[in-house]
Amino acid sequence: MLNVFRKCTHRLMSTAAQPYPFSSVAIVPPPSSIPPAPAGAAAGKGLMPYLKERILPQDKLALLARFGRRHPERILPGSVLQVTSQHAPTAFTGVLLGVRRRGADTSFVLRNVINRTGVEVQFFPASPHVKDVKVLMRAGARGSEGRAGRRMRRAKLFYLRDSPDKMTAISAGLR
Repeated sequence: MLNVFRKCTHRLMSTAAQPYPFSSVAIVPPPSSIPPAPAGAAAGKGLMPYLKERILPQDKLALLARFGRRHPERILPGSVLQVTSQHAPTAFTGVLLGVRRRGADTSFVLRNVINRTGVEVQFFPASPHVKDVKVLMRAGARGSEGRAGRRMRRAKLFYLRDSPDKMTAISAGLR
C-alpha cells in the first residue's frame, strides 16, 4: 500500500509531461509559464507617456472649473453660451439647460431654436473638439463677463423644451 502511495505522489509532484490517466494515447502538456513583463513596464517607464495622454491641459482644467459648483464665476443654467468647435465651421449659441458634473467627463447641454426647430447639443468641455466657450449672457448677476440676466431657480431647465416663448425670452435677454 505504501508503494502505491509513493507512486501517486511521485506522479503528482513530477513536472514532466504525463500520459492522461484514462487513455494511453492522450498526452497532457505541462502548464505554460507566464511571459515576463517588458523591461520598460517593470521599471515604471511605461506609465509616464500614458499619463501625459490622459492628464488634461491647463486651459481645459480652467474651463472645467468654471462648470464646478464652487467656482466664483461658475456658469449657471439659464446662461447664454457660445461654443466654438474645431470641426464645425460656425459656433453654436444656445441657452444652458443643465450641467452634468462627472470630473473630466463633465458635459453640458445647450438649446437653441433654429428655423422653428428646437436643437439641443451636448458638449464635453474637456474634449479636444471644443475650442472655446464664451458667456454671452450670464444667469444671475455674478461676474463681469457678459450681460447679467435672471438667475434660474432650477438646476436643469428641461421645462424650456415645452415652452419656446420662455426660451426665446431668455435668449433675447428680455427676462
